[in-house]
Amino acid sequence: MPTATLASACPHDCPSTCALEVEVIDGARIGAVRGAPGNSYTDGVICAKVARYAERIHHPDRLTHPLLRTGPKGSGQFRRIGWDEALDRVADAFTAAAARHGPEAVWPYYFAGTMGLVQRDGINRLRHVMRYSRQSNTICSMVCEVGWMAGVGRFTGPDPREMAKSDLIVVWGTNPVNTQVNVMTHIARARKERGAKVVVVDPYRTGTAQVADMHLALRPGTDGALACAVMHIAFRDGHADRAFMAAHADCPDALEAHLATRGPDWASTITGLPVADIEAFARLYCATERAYIRVGYGFSRLRNGASNLHAVTCIPTVTGKWKHEGGGAFWNNRGIYHWDKTLIEGLDARDTSIREMDMSRIGAVLTGDRRELGDGPQVHAIIVQNTNPVTVAPDSNKVRRGFLRDDLFVCVHEQFMTETAAVADVVLPATMFMEHDDLYQAGGHSHIQIGPKLIEPPGECRSNHEVLQGLAQRLGARHPGFEMTAMQIIDATLRASGWPGAEEVLQRRWIDAQPPFEDAHFLTGFGHADKKFHFAADWSRIGPHHQGMPSLPDHMAIIDESTRERPFRLVAAPARQFLNTSFTEMASSRRREGRPTALIHPDAAASLGITEGGLVRLGNALGEVLVHARFFDGLQPGVVVVESIWPHSAFIGGIGINALISDDPAPPLGGAVFHDTAVWMRAEAVALPIAAE
Repeated sequence: MPTATLASACPHDCPSTCALEVEVIDGARIGAVRGAPGNSYTDGVICAKVARYAERIHHPDRLTHPLLRTGPKGSGQFRRIGWDEALDRVADAFTAAAARHGPEAVWPYYFAGTMGLVQRDGINRLRHVMRYSRQSNTICSMVCEVGWMAGVGRFTGPDPREMAKSDLIVVWGTNPVNTQVNVMTHIARARKERGAKVVVVDPYRTGTAQVADMHLALRPGTDGALACAVMHIAFRDGHADRAFMAAHADCPDALEAHLATRGPDWASTITGLPVADIEAFARLYCATERAYIRVGYGFSRLRNGASNLHAVTCIPTVTGKWKHEGGGAFWNNRGIYHWDKTLIEGLDARDTSIREMDMSRIGAVLTGDRRELGDGPQVHAIIVQNTNPVTVAPDSNKVRRGFLRDDLFVCVHEQFMTETAAVADVVLPATMFMEHDDLYQAGGHSHIQIGPKLIEPPGECRSNHEVLQGLAQRLGARHPGFEMTAMQIIDATLRASGWPGAEEVLQRRWIDAQPPFEDAHFLTGFGHADKKFHFAADWSRIGPHHQGMPSLPDHMAIIDESTRERPFRLVAAPARQFLNTSFTEMASSRRREGRPTALIHPDAAASLGITEGGLVRLGNALGEVLVHARFFDGLQPGVVVVESIWPHSAFIGGIGINALISDDPAPPLGGAVFHDTAVWMRAEAVALPIAAE
């Protein structure tokens, strides 16, 4: 049986975008999947999930044929139909909804099940050409985006490979052991070669925190207070780089005066951290020139996340760490690629007067909330690609109610029968990344890659691009992108964006787009018009929900605070074996992950009579969830952690953790607040069925 090793790139929602080497067996099946050793960032390392990808791509439960619902919505009753009938039904439903209610009654809905630019973002081409409702992509990174931009002004930063040259790496608001394993490769190199220290700032002792030299287990949503205290100490103890601030920041004197009352005692009361720990962290950071802060997406899960992230980016500015190799702060490199996505997204047909609705509030949209619908029509037809909102979106009880509306037509293009696909009218079978062509940028490093088609898909699976082409033909949507193959779009987009064409990128394997040191470290200026870092954030220029946001870094007290009725703060954190709901279908991932579990401090468990392994009921005004308890002393007693987004069906009673998560939009521009939830908790003597509400 002949085996070839071919190049690819991981498409999953992770900043690493790992360069891969894939065994293709007999031209038809996938064997081993390994990291490509020649890539200077991913360096041959990939996560265990993707290493087991043969299990996923050849899974017997994959959807392989179009399906039509035959029973009541949500019954899971479907029959097989042909592609022509399936696409005709979808196009007819879209046409009928637009004719009766206007084009805005149709809402194409998507996200990051694939991060490939063509297969992920092409749905916007259909949206713009047909004048369907627009989507604000808030659910993952919007809060981080605005928090980073408020101070820094552009999406770039010190080369992530510089972590290997750091003497201190501060991992703040992320758990790369679970979510971005390549960060740990560079951290390990810095520790081995330089004796670097590692500090983790996270509400609980994650896998990353377990291997750190210092773990600051603060209360969720209090990062801004800790950041202010570190800067207070820097000013107090003579570690502020006044020359750097004079040249590169907007108002250092005002900041110093503001921080005079934001010392470690003040921060200790808010964060729950001992004053001694805050002082020790500040001393270590201030005394280390090559100190690299790697901030993560945890900031994007809090009501005050944008304010908190802005405060953290102020720290290397006060101390001048940006000047040093292996110093500064980094969130995402998305700004370095200067893509021209006109062809992919149909930007030449975009009309910004068409309403834009918040994807994180899909439950509100589908249940008729006028705060999202505005003066426009209710949504009467929706197509879902690359996401599973019935499980992953906030306030999931409301989301499910919305999808079960009899007057809503739902088409889901998926790889497995997810909980969203199960409530669809038409289900279309989707390809996986080794079965189509796509173009990838990295967020956590600086490489452009193409992932070419390596094998044929099973059954009748079609790519996102092919489905959109079929719908465009039936709907009369005219755009050059619908007439081209995916690889033709890739080539044209690369060239329009100033990069080599597809053939050269494939030959070279990747293009390194990392800017020069001076630009990446902002020594030639930050991203604002005045070239300064902005300690004074102008939130009003960023988003409409800016009222009450602090201009200078501070603790923004808008989190879902604990109360006597809801004394615990819930963090719904990522699991190591899953990625959102991707990989939950794999037996190996489920076996390693175990079952939905609440990590509870032993003192809290004792006070409530909770036993190790016993059932625990968590609840608030939105719903109730049953999980098993695991005692864990790596968090404060008032914090409870439930890792992963298990399907609802994996929970006793069939209600998953996102039933407890509010769909409140985080200021100033929206965003889902998955880690910002106050709940009550009690021991459950017997596993009893619970209502859906």
